[in-house]
Amino acid sequence: MLSRTLLCVAVFAASTPLLADTVWLKNGDRLTGKIKVFDGGKLLIQTEYAGAIPVDWEQVKTLESDQELLVKQDAYIGEKAKSLQAAEDGKVILANGEVPKTVELASIQQIIKPKPVIEDLVWKGNVDVALDYKRAEKDTDDYDVDFKTSARHGKWRHTAEGEYNRVFQNDVVTTDNWSAEYALDRFITDQWFWQGRLTYKRDKVEDLSRQRTVGTGPGYQFWDDELGAFSLGSLLNRTDYEYQDGGKDNFYSLAMKWDYNRYLIGKTVEFFTNGELGKPLDGPAHYSLDAEMGLRYKVTEWASLNLKAERDIVSGGSDSDLSKTRYTAGFGVAW
Repeated sequence: MLSRTLLCVAVFAASTPLLADTVWLKNGDRLTGKIKVFDGGKLLIQTEYAGAIPVDWEQVKTLESDQELLVKQDAYIGEKAKSLQAAEDGKVILANGEVPKTVELASIQQIIKPKPVIEDLVWKGNVDVALDYKRAEKDTDDYDVDFKTSARHGKWRHTAEGEYNRVFQNDVVTTDNWSAEYALDRFITDQWFWQGRLTYKRDKVEDLSRQRTVGTGPGYQFWDDELGAFSLGSLLNRTDYEYQDGGKDNFYSLAMKWDYNRYLIGKTVEFFTNGELGKPLDGPAHYSLDAEMGLRYKVTEWASLNLKAERDIVSGGSDSDLSKTRYTAGFGVAW
């Protein structure tokens, strides 16, 4: 009897289809999978048979989903729906446990999975690699690797990032540097947080050979959702410089940090920029800037191509002047 019961359960489980989201198109086709996001006129649905498929919103007749989604009909106000139910052509029903609400598809600007600012555990990151080989009057080999990862647990967020860059010209090292940074954020409210930060930079070629920075200060998280994040932070820093000739400087500074990323075109293209602008309270430098900006194009769920521009400036006396701009193209992985 027990064997027969287990057999029936197994057959029933195998014959029961897994719950999936469904999108009906105006041409009569139907897509099943998991709705990831709708933004910029593209609905991204993850399927088992063709991966992530971007669909023009104008071609959608109606749709349904068994997951909780945030539906925004303008740039500021959104309604959290427990599920979406299919309706007549050009409409969808928002089921939220109360009175179902039918809305026009044309009125919807975004559909995203709701994400609380503070989650129990979230871990994400990326590694980007860029290689450049040029054979001409001066043979040049350029290697660049950088990573960034963050983990959130309760009211705490840990962020670590680093970069390594090495360039050869005719077998002579012309660039050789690396940097590492660790930041710890403690959220006071859903948006306000307090940050502590440690940074170390090492350069074996430039006159400014070592930089060490310890900073702390408040920050504000404007948003952090399925389509990206934006935060600003202000820091009071203590910075120590060491030069190749053995000279040393140290000073205190005020700095503004930014970290922005945004997914576009159905979450296939990511625009990102981050950096820090600092003004010393005393010391040799007039101001400093360390910034990057770029684009990532998702080839698969985990692989991407990237284009980046980096700008480093330290403006001050003759011993501390530094100005570098780099452009890189490469590939990477993300999680």
